[in-house]
Amino acid sequence: MTTTHCPYCALQCAMRLEPGPDGRLAARPAPFPTNRGGLCRKGWTSAEVLTVPDRLTRPLIRKDRGSNLVETDWDTALDHVAERLLALAAESGPDTVSVFGSGGLTNEKSYTLGKFARLALGTSQIDYNGRFCMSSAAAGGMRAFGLDRGMPFPLSDVGGAEAVLLAGANPAETMPPMMGHLSAPALLVVDPRRSATAQVALDNGGLHLAPRPGTDLALALGLLHAVRVGGWVDEEFVASRTTGFEAAWEHAAAWWPEHTEQVTGVPAAHIRAAADLLGAAARNRSAYVLTGRGTEQHAKGTDTVSAWINLSLALGLPGRAGSGYGCITGQGNGQGGREHGQKADQLPGYRRIDDPAARAHVAGVWGVEPDTLPGPGRSAFELLDALGTAGGPRAMLLFGSNPAVSAPDSGRVRSRLAALDLLVTADFVLSETAAMSDVVLPVAQWAEESGTMTNLEGRVLRRNRAAEPPPGVRTDLQVLSDLAVRLGQPPERFATDPDTVLAELGRASAGGAADYSGVTPARLDSGEALYWPVRADAAPTPRLFLDSFAHPDGRARFLAVSHRPPAEATDADYPLVATTGRLMGHYQSGAQTRRVPELGRAEPEAYVEVHPDTAARAGLAAGDWARVTSRRGRTRARVRLSPTARLDTVFLPFHFAGDQAANNLTNPALDPTSRMPEFKVSAVRLEPEL
Repeated sequence: MTTTHCPYCALQCAMRLEPGPDGRLAARPAPFPTNRGGLCRKGWTSAEVLTVPDRLTRPLIRKDRGSNLVETDWDTALDHVAERLLALAAESGPDTVSVFGSGGLTNEKSYTLGKFARLALGTSQIDYNGRFCMSSAAAGGMRAFGLDRGMPFPLSDVGGAEAVLLAGANPAETMPPMMGHLSAPALLVVDPRRSATAQVALDNGGLHLAPRPGTDLALALGLLHAVRVGGWVDEEFVASRTTGFEAAWEHAAAWWPEHTEQVTGVPAAHIRAAADLLGAAARNRSAYVLTGRGTEQHAKGTDTVSAWINLSLALGLPGRAGSGYGCITGQGNGQGGREHGQKADQLPGYRRIDDPAARAHVAGVWGVEPDTLPGPGRSAFELLDALGTAGGPRAMLLFGSNPAVSAPDSGRVRSRLAALDLLVTADFVLSETAAMSDVVLPVAQWAEESGTMTNLEGRVLRRNRAAEPPPGVRTDLQVLSDLAVRLGQPPERFATDPDTVLAELGRASAGGAADYSGVTPARLDSGEALYWPVRADAAPTPRLFLDSFAHPDGRARFLAVSHRPPAEATDADYPLVATTGRLMGHYQSGAQTRRVPELGRAEPEAYVEVHPDTAARAGLAAGDWARVTSRRGRTRARVRLSPTARLDTVFLPFHFAGDQAANNLTNPALDPTSRMPEFKVSAVRLEPEL
């Protein structure tokens, strides 16, 4: 029996993996502060992914375009990849090769992937799928607090609150064990849908605020207006611990509740009631504001996050025990994945790659000269969209992601992937992206290797190996080391042992914002709660900002932000708004969960959730196949009627592929700060499937 952590979301629920009579592992819940002995449906079935029938155990190679992938040996596959990478770089420079990572990789793999890109390949062209998940919240947190740790307090702190506002988060479906912490008498849910979490709020006397998709920022401004008019602003906190309130108020002053209702559709009375509930709880130092993807995945996502932070600062929540603002991280290592170098503009320790001091420090750890390190590269969608174009990368190495399904405007992304001279994917199954690849490298899964993850609280924890990988399968660290050597790197530069990599990561991150220098195997195995920063000479930091914020003057920043419409509008041809989200039984692109029989039976196909009147106007009834079309593409989905749905909005889960992929519809318009695409608002029409 091995105690470890779930392979899915950033709760990182603890579990025990126990071998059964047939030798296969089974998952059982284990005590841990985030899940408190519970698991969701995905966690209970997680071990089944290890033995799916189509598990890859030998490398695959496509000898020429148009031919099928065929099995080969590791030396042949790696030699081919290295030869092609060297040839392409010689022809067009190092930036002709690109790397795409994942918020699901361990800290050790995230760190090594960034190091591999910058040293072995010499490329600036690296980013990762976390850009689609947390980037707006990260940018908002950095602007306001000077530091991005999504939840700067333990999740267990939330359990005693009098009021919790959830903006764009649906943990009842996406993180069910989290609901045990959301027992506040006043649960306020901001979501265009009557989600499972919104229903919990209503059933327990809370509020559901259902804004039109793309108007969350206006709602946050309206709530700030109601908070100030209602006398709930913590004047002492604002004066002593923040700057910029008056400039932010100039933008909120025009958003009285009745005006906010006209733009958002949320009744003015509900806005005032929410402000009063939050204000009364904040006065008792017992309120939290938490944001999620629904409010962040917009072309104005960073400003929207800033508006929610402004509200929390006006109430005096951040940096105080018993209250706070936090972001609910989605992917399993969404926090750690953006801290150690697989993001286009970062080096380990959450250092900026264009900071000379940061470059000098990391280069010293790596044993190279600072000027040999490349500068910032393209963000995730911009990188994907440049593939195979004039001046864009001609090759991509992809680890732990499936952008053929998960990227916005996915038809366009698939065409860019197909235009590459070389696409190499490391995966455990033939995902939709792997199936397009020239080389597929079979790699170990979560229970077959050890490593550290950083959960939604900023807590660094260890996933323990419970089984050996199948014969013929290598770890990502082994693959990167093998390739690096073939590309001319000294063998000792790219370690394959996770603990060795962790020690180096600690040295590289030392002194940075995300300092892991005190994270050691001994401390991890002792059960000590290691919330970063974890310096070698100091205790961990479970609660940030209690004394000061991370800006040089110690104060948090209000940001003056204004509402603006979504990147595209509805019209006569595309009269409805489509928004996307997750289901309880599936995860991300579904490459893992769609292969688990129990989960597949529960949600076997895509659906479109629509109001009965809207469906009837389109000539559709419950159970019909519908065609949903945007300005970029189309998808097909089974009609699911919901009388609580907005008449102007349809909802689609994004876990399905091919002609059922929701991201065939989505808009790649980018936030100017975070470069987050606008996943949550697409103008569409709804028709019967012919």
